Amino acid sequence: MIIVTGAAGFIGSCLINKLNQENFNFIIAVDDFSDPRKEANLTGKRIQERVDREDFFGWLDNNYQEIEFIFHIGARTDTTEFDRQIFEHLNVEYSKQIWNRCIDYQIPLVYASSAATYGLGEFGYDDNESVIPQLKPLNPYGDSKNEFDIWALEQERKPFFWAGLKFFNVYGPNEYHKDRMASVIFHAYNQICQTGHMKLFRSHNPNFSDGGQMRDFVYVKDVVEVCSFLMHHRRNSGIYNLGSGKARTFLDLATLTFHAMGRDAEIEFIDTPADIRDKYQYFTQANMSKLRSIGYDRPFFSLEEGIADYVRSYLSEGNYL
Repeated sequence: MIIVTGAAGFIGSCLINKLNQENFNFIIAVDDFSDPRKEANLTGKRIQERVDREDFFGWLDNNYQEIEFIFHIGARTDTTEFDRQIFEHLNVEYSKQIWNRCIDYQIPLVYASSAATYGLGEFGYDDNESVIPQLKPLNPYGDSKNEFDIWALEQERKPFFWAGLKFFNVYGPNEYHKDRMASVIFHAYNQICQTGHMKLFRSHNPNFSDGGQMRDFVYVKDVVEVCSFLMHHRRNSGIYNLGSGKARTFLDLATLTFHAMGRDAEIEFIDTPADIRDKYQYFTQANMSKLRSIGYDRPFFSLEEGIADYVRSYLSEGNYL
């Protein structure tokens, strides 16, 4: 059995699809299943059992001998949420309980960290574990992810294999339910469908042109390939970046979305809201050399390839992965 937390969510459901493709069909899906919009993410997937996230630890204590691997993808990911108690419960304490049980029960673990831990990038975007305690996230979500990374690195007792993955800007199918937290590409597609044009934030930094702000966008199909690689690899424990390794502009993203939809680009610029302007990231780019150094050699989707596949195979058809 393989456990996937956050199973009904965006990345978790795509990971289950990947595991099913590899003929892993005894999947234990852990989540809060109360949002009916997420139900379609699991339709057609081969799952052994669903376990509510609040019942999970009791279930695990009774069934640990059957578990081969845990992917802890579930988290509160809302960057606009400022109730730190929510993050402390769901992102920090919950993860600590999983970590400790993986030690006690000898279960390997991959968990989701986040590039939100890097803040404004004052220390770069290198997954150097010695720098992690110095990072300055910009919101409680990023704080919670960094707090757990620091805690994990400090532990004398660790699972025999573990990896934390700092997801950069992940996009792709199965994010229909995410509202504001869905990817820019998802919002771009819907905005173009509704209005025929796309709005981007104007630059308030003299070093970047309007639309020239840059992010590392990574396709969810690459994310689950890396997860699968680590499940089979089970060596070189540590914290790893997971982006495409190539920063691209929002102007590129918007233009490519129009192109994938067969439309001419119509883009207008609006001011970045004043309340987020001083915390706005103008550049992120994952240094992927650490993951490459342990043997991951698959090429990543380019933004051109990823957007074309996402728009034409999923968004335009309403399909799920």
